[in-house]
Amino acid sequence: MTTNVLMPALSPTMEKGTLTKWHIKEGDTVNAGDVIAEIETDKATMEVEAAEEGKVGKLVVPEGTEDVAVNSVIAVLLDEGESASDIKDQPEAKSEKKAEKPEEKEKTDEKADSRTEALEEAKSKAPKPTPAPKSSEGGRVFSSPLARRMAEQQGLDLASLEGSGPHGRIVKHDIEAALEKGAPSKPAAKEAAPSAAPGAAMPVEAPYEEIKLSSMRKTIAKRLEESKRTIPHFYLTVDVEIDKLLALRKQIKSASEDYNVSVNDFIIKACAMALKKMPSANVQYAGDKLLQFKRVDISVAVAIEGGLITPVIRGAESKSLNDISVEMRELAGKAREGKLKPEEFQGGSFSISNLGMYGIKHFDAVINPPQAAILAIGKGEQRPVVKNGALAIANVMTVTLSCDHRAIDGAVGAEFLGIVKAFLEEPLTMLI
Repeated sequence: MTTNVLMPALSPTMEKGTLTKWHIKEGDTVNAGDVIAEIETDKATMEVEAAEEGKVGKLVVPEGTEDVAVNSVIAVLLDEGESASDIKDQPEAKSEKKAEKPEEKEKTDEKADSRTEALEEAKSKAPKPTPAPKSSEGGRVFSSPLARRMAEQQGLDLASLEGSGPHGRIVKHDIEAALEKGAPSKPAAKEAAPSAAPGAAMPVEAPYEEIKLSSMRKTIAKRLEESKRTIPHFYLTVDVEIDKLLALRKQIKSASEDYNVSVNDFIIKACAMALKKMPSANVQYAGDKLLQFKRVDISVAVAIEGGLITPVIRGAESKSLNDISVEMRELAGKAREGKLKPEEFQGGSFSISNLGMYGIKHFDAVINPPQAAILAIGKGEQRPVVKNGALAIANVMTVTLSCDHRAIDGAVGAEFLGIVKAFLEEPLTMLI
């Protein structure tokens, strides 16, 4: 009996994905656990393993197919003794991305406009009020969408026409009548530049290349737009002196080659301990309630090709500095190779984004919904500071906390940031 290989759900929220690559071909024999394909989700590109053994009878979905629905048949495996003739016709993989043909779209628009104008013509048979006076030059001219499109195609100046629709609205009949009479064309000087659709770029003269967005980039755009539109952000910034932290880091690394802790590892540890100490900041807004987490799961932003992903250090408050360091290096490596498992990057109660290694001194990070806060880390550098009334030089790092004001008030955010600052400026307190 043939076995259908289905499009897997690689995360709880996944509804569709892109089949980027097959590692098998028709006629190959596969065993359970063999990597058979690569699937790009809204989070990452992940390898898919065969759940059963068999001979590949048919690859239903070609490489590069986008928006393949979860549980669609993507391949068929044959049992021993079966051949390709035993495969029943498989339904085409469900794909939500079916571009409407231009001619179909035009017909749809025409039908919609026709219905609109039919209603307008019916209304026009009723006693007509006195037509609205023509707008002044540059003002609005009332016309139906179809009439505007026809006028644009024929180069007619709508301002020179009289409308027979309700309240003097220009409709299709008026355009046809004007064309028969040879109405004047729109003056070239008054022709307005076409307006761009929301999110679309204005026409440009410079040569350019269109770059197709990956599923990850589309999701990043959608989530960041959602974040800035729905979450009331506020920002708190402090400067942190890190001379003691740098000295301790150097001492730890010199003690053993096994201890390769980074400044970012100290920051993860400091945030985890601060959230444990102040659980009112380890929260999430949930409509009519707040979710206060009993464990600290730190999401750490990692830049990868084509986007950004946030592997999670779970239970970071109970892990040693070295444990955090080892786990973070492992997760970052898997992230850059596209091999993170869903449970390794989903969830998290707090985020950290570090651009200090790029020379960025200060920035305001966008909250990663549904989380309520993210800490932005700037570059550590030598700066002049005042100590005991005298000018001195210290290594200083600027950090900024972005908070969801629905879940975290200013005083709570300020107190939490103060605790983080204290841990980073006295790093030995994190190791006790």
